[in-house]
Amino acid sequence: MKVVIFLGPSLEASEAKKILDLAEYRPPAGRGDVAGAADEGFGIIGLVDGVFYQKTAVSPREILYALKKGVKVVGGSSIGALRACELDVYGMIGVGRIYRWYKEGIISADDEVAVVFHPTTYQPLSEPLVNIRATLEALVSRGMISQREEEIIINSAKEVPFHLRNYTRIIQKAIQELGRERARIILDLLKRERIDQKKLDAIDVLKKVRELATSDGSV
Repeated sequence: MKVVIFLGPSLEASEAKKILDLAEYRPPAGRGDVAGAADEGFGIIGLVDGVFYQKTAVSPREILYALKKGVKVVGGSSIGALRACELDVYGMIGVGRIYRWYKEGIISADDEVAVVFHPTTYQPLSEPLVNIRATLEALVSRGMISQREEEIIINSAKEVPFHLRNYTRIIQKAIQELGRERARIILDLLKRERIDQKKLDAIDVLKKVRELATSDGSV
């Protein structure tokens, strides 16, 4: 069974291949790419990254088309998590923490996973809000920041356009409420303890695809 993964800024392809080496890796998916892969005969499609604002995004309709053709579609991390939340009732498989956040209503906006990335290397050039949430949640759980500070930083992050989001800009916006010295300390914590939740969830997608492919004798 042929396997294709749509991947970009969430995880480097070289690292992905160490987890699932027999898949074909393609750039972030746009409108028509998933339906096209289904027509090409791929039996498993892993949807991690896709375009949001550069061009038209992957539509639910084309994923439904793939599912109706008997293709197994696994999503997580980025647009894969969004679409899996919408379509898991129709058979799309959602994995990862970000998918669960969408499913549970903890987050709902598309820009929670949106990043700007280099057009050829796919290197992310901004920080997605889901990574910021995961990092802050970890700092709160370890008593390194308060829940009030977490709330202030999340609210500040939402005020920064997704393509400009980074920890420095976000903390600068929150300085008035945090205080200059506390803001400096928290910025250092955020950079040092940063959690890349999108990467972790992309790895979960690959592991799930590998599991499905192995059960079918493909890998």
